[in-house]
Amino acid sequence: MLMILGLSFVGFLLIGVPVAVALGASSALAVALASHVPLLVVAQKIFQGMNNFSFLAIPLFLLAGSLMAEARISERLVALANLMLGRYPGGLANVATASSAFFGSISGSAPATTAAVGSVMIPSMVKRGYRPQDAAAVVAASGALGLIIPPSLTMVIYGVISGVSIGDLFVNGVLPGLMLTFALMALNYAIAKRKMRKGKNQEQIDIEKAQAGQVIRNSLLALLMPFIIIVGIYSGAFTATESAAIACFYGLFLGVVVYRTLSWKGLVNAFKSTATNTAIIMFLMACANAFAYVITAERVPQQFALWLVSITNDPIMIMLLMLVLLLIVGTFLDNVSALVLLVPTLMSIISAVNIDPLYFGVFTIIALAVGQFTPPVGLNLFIGANIAKQKVEPVALAVLPYLFVYLLMLLVFIFVPSLLVVSQW
Repeated sequence: MLMILGLSFVGFLLIGVPVAVALGASSALAVALASHVPLLVVAQKIFQGMNNFSFLAIPLFLLAGSLMAEARISERLVALANLMLGRYPGGLANVATASSAFFGSISGSAPATTAAVGSVMIPSMVKRGYRPQDAAAVVAASGALGLIIPPSLTMVIYGVISGVSIGDLFVNGVLPGLMLTFALMALNYAIAKRKMRKGKNQEQIDIEKAQAGQVIRNSLLALLMPFIIIVGIYSGAFTATESAAIACFYGLFLGVVVYRTLSWKGLVNAFKSTATNTAIIMFLMACANAFAYVITAERVPQQFALWLVSITNDPIMIMLLMLVLLLIVGTFLDNVSALVLLVPTLMSIISAVNIDPLYFGVFTIIALAVGQFTPPVGLNLFIGANIAKQKVEPVALAVLPYLFVYLLMLLVFIFVPSLLVVSQW
């Protein structure tokens, strides 16, 4: 049964079948051709894959991010980042990175962050002397922060699959998100200083002091949203699902009452995009549950865990092997698909070597975020290249220094795991 499952799944992917359909179809084929279990069980597992109250947080967080995007919150966050960083070397690149961190903490989505910030920043960077591929690379790499800095949709999905507290994931995602942000900004600064020494054009940005107060006021309320969510969850005032609903009402309030930038058309677009993305994610989760049922019935997680532990039981070596696996899988699959396929199996391994599932969850989310800006399927890469009107190849080359920064930070997190479990300090 396992051979039929694997061969059919790979075959479906090779002929271009969507991942969700490939998961469901290969599961049904394996059960029908190599098992005495009634095929009805596959349908039951697909239904069970969606029948979880915690999944209600997914469309609500998606809607909150869509409302913020339609209300053009990104423009205010860019102005705030410009006020803070614009006057320094590499200022505009660091404005893009800081804006991505700000907007990522609101939207929880890497593609949404890349599109929202890139549409504002890439034309401005090109106008100020940046090469288009460099501008797209900065935004694509920084956009991955949307998956790491809470509230993050991938943290919700990992929490539901693994049983780890979503609130704990949110709290422990703050420090690594900030560390990655500052590491990317340090790289932007170093690149700018090197170009200045070579006599190349270096942008300098400033903002009138009279406008500074208005810029801060315009952006402060938007930045309060992730703070309200994290504090509310961790204090026990509301659950992760309730916090997603509060985020929706807060985004609606800002867009309609405070900023007055959310039109009826924008509201309809927000609901449309939320419905579409929710359907895609939920169908994927449902079919992945059927796939996981077949894998579990064949005891693949337990056998894989025993095989890996027979090679080494050193947690650091295990995490290094995990990093390689996550980077490879994240390169070919989107983060949601990778989570639903890998987490059930990998949880058996980390429990065998006593690795904290909370630490592993934050680490996994960061490692899979790298796939958002690496070819062949890095969505951030394509979005940035499209906005910059460039081919993907030169943008992929320009993103390599940022890839190195992410890999360096992941190695730091392996050797200093306490950085990812702040709540246990």
